[in-house]
Amino acid sequence: MLALKFLEMKPNSKYKIEFAGLKIGNHQFNFNADKKFFDRFDFSDFNDVSVNINVDLIKKPTLLELAFTLNGDVNVNCDLTNEPFDVQIKHEAHLVVKFGQVFSDEDDEILILPHGEHKLYVDQYIFEMIVLSLPPKRIHPGVEDGSLKSEILDILEDLKPKEN
Repeated sequence: MLALKFLEMKPNSKYKIEFAGLKIGNHQFNFNADKKFFDRFDFSDFNDVSVNINVDLIKKPTLLELAFTLNGDVNVNCDLTNEPFDVQIKHEAHLVVKFGQVFSDEDDEILILPHGEHKLYVDQYIFEMIVLSLPPKRIHPGVEDGSLKSEILDILEDLKPKEN
């Protein structure tokens, strides 16, 4: 997973969970990621984005357990034809937040926050989950089922090695 940089996000970020005032037990948070969210990361691989993120937080006396559930659409260009299309994503991830002397994000599933910290910025974590939930090869569904008519596909067909 990409390096997590929870504490480097801007203090005015709306992607934060203030856990200090919460009672022990279950809590739910909801966030949305759109094109503006990815623009903050100077990430331009997506044409458009609409992803809903639900976070179930279980606050315990000595740690926090977070379960992230992503659901939405990301519009990307096909790797073969460059035609835009929507990829539906559904993804779940878990994070345990412990408290210690110094910040540490060396483990993908365990984050250590310094004692006295009272909020958690989840911007970077959401960014990485969405990016990593997409398939590595992005092929338009119309290419796979033969329904997409494209000049590029015609050119590729003409260039394909001929059978003897």
